[in-house]
Amino acid sequence: MKTTPILSLLFVILLVGSCNQPQNFDVLIKNGSIVDGSGKPSYVGDVGINADTIAAIGNLNKARGNVEVDASGLAVAPGFINMLSWATESLIEDGRSMGDIKQGVTLEVFGEGWSMGPLTEKIKKEEQESQGDIKFDMAWNTLGEYLEYLTKKGISTNVASFVGATTLRVNTVGYEDRAPTPQELDSMKLMVRQAMEEGALGVGSSLIYAPAFYSSTEELIALCKVAAEYDGMYISHMRSEGSRLLESLDELIRIAHEAGIRAEIYHLKESGRDNWDKFDAVVAKVDSSRAAGLHITADMYNYVAGATGLDASMPPWVQEGGYDKWAERLQDPAIREKVKEEMMTPTDKWESLMQAAGDPSKILLVGFRNDSLKYLTGKTLREVAEIRGTSPEETAMDLVVQDGSRVGTIYFLMSEENVKKQIALPWMSFGSDAGSLATEGVFLKSNTHPRAYGNVARLLGKYVREEKVISLEEAVHKLSQLPATNLKIKRRGSLSTGNYADVVVFNPETIMDKATFENPHQYAEGMVHVFVNGTRVLKDGEHTGEFPGRVVRGPGYKKD
Repeated sequence: MKTTPILSLLFVILLVGSCNQPQNFDVLIKNGSIVDGSGKPSYVGDVGINADTIAAIGNLNKARGNVEVDASGLAVAPGFINMLSWATESLIEDGRSMGDIKQGVTLEVFGEGWSMGPLTEKIKKEEQESQGDIKFDMAWNTLGEYLEYLTKKGISTNVASFVGATTLRVNTVGYEDRAPTPQELDSMKLMVRQAMEEGALGVGSSLIYAPAFYSSTEELIALCKVAAEYDGMYISHMRSEGSRLLESLDELIRIAHEAGIRAEIYHLKESGRDNWDKFDAVVAKVDSSRAAGLHITADMYNYVAGATGLDASMPPWVQEGGYDKWAERLQDPAIREKVKEEMMTPTDKWESLMQAAGDPSKILLVGFRNDSLKYLTGKTLREVAEIRGTSPEETAMDLVVQDGSRVGTIYFLMSEENVKKQIALPWMSFGSDAGSLATEGVFLKSNTHPRAYGNVARLLGKYVREEKVISLEEAVHKLSQLPATNLKIKRRGSLSTGNYADVVVFNPETIMDKATFENPHQYAEGMVHVFVNGTRVLKDGEHTGEFPGRVVRGPGYKKD
């Protein structure tokens, strides 16, 4: 067909006119300080979102959005990754993830030793019988099914998980102090394979606790070799963070080397005053391993106290067989005397957090299952011992028996100087090691560590703005792109065109943690807007009631 000059002119006019049409986005975030997660200097610009994806970044001043957010004077960053989350139960109770969403966390990563699958019917029965303030039915069996259960129920954050080495052991060996048989080890390896194909990120361990304490290095290497086939990671609460910290780090490095797997240290710390001077040696070991070609990283929480249970003050042998056997032994006078003696005696045979704390006044009791003991919440072990007229060691044993649990406990262990030095390490990311709670309802029945409400905000407020330990750009990198790269998860961790639209908007001049050890149930301040998969979950600091969270799967995921 022959084109006439008039038709050609009309075509040019239409083409020019279409080029001048402003871009349209579902969401347009305008005039923000773009901190893209790479660690590079921030710049003023705009972010356009269509559906669940970042569609454009830069100067979009001629664009329009169905929803427009003026981010003038605010930082715009990729959603933050909580590398160690215990929101496994709190999200079942309240899918809003309030404590974390108000800090900009858009991905919760589970699996420190224990994971919510695979579970046998026997284990599910035991777990339901031991539930504390939060009660729920366990309507799943595998880890993948649990993660899908959360998203079907409705959650505001994305979720991912390692498969727990403790869970694998309980499924096969139980709570016994022995090596698995060849058949049991094969079963554990098959469970790793299934979990990896369902999207697990790798294998997670927590080696100071029974029954994980009973696992040999060789057992862990065998499990990690399977995860390595799927490009997974090994992540570990190491066997010691105190007297045998360096030896435990050697074990992690050996596992990484022999299994051919990336490895991360959970909540790196130097526990106990006698171990504070080990910081330089820890860094030297990690740096030399990285220089030799191993991929070794770490995460941390930004406090001088950790939180776990009174089990971390008692020798592992007394805990063999699970809680019921443990509680039964603690009522035997002869065994009690032996346990008391071991609790009082410095040792490198097992990790005693009572010894690391140095004094029972530095051990805070925060989580009781039994309503009749909840009045002791917030008191130190020394205070309770004085009230009862018993020694701190006897008091700890009595509380475990009377409460029907290990009793949630905070231990003051670390130095502020080391916390700051760790934050500055180039291979450090961050994890709360806590649930994502709300300042209402069932969550108020127990206290918690303030990290549950403030770990990220404390980094951005205290350590970035006030103390200038690292820059804002570096902090955002360590909260987003660095952990996403370590985990090898796709399309998340940076403000990049084509990535999922996990985007946070906050005020770098006001963001700050408010939670304290005395009054932990307080939300952080300064987070203004949070988008998860393109959906706004936080608007002007308030939850919108949206639940767009998804399962984020590891590189070994095999679709049906």
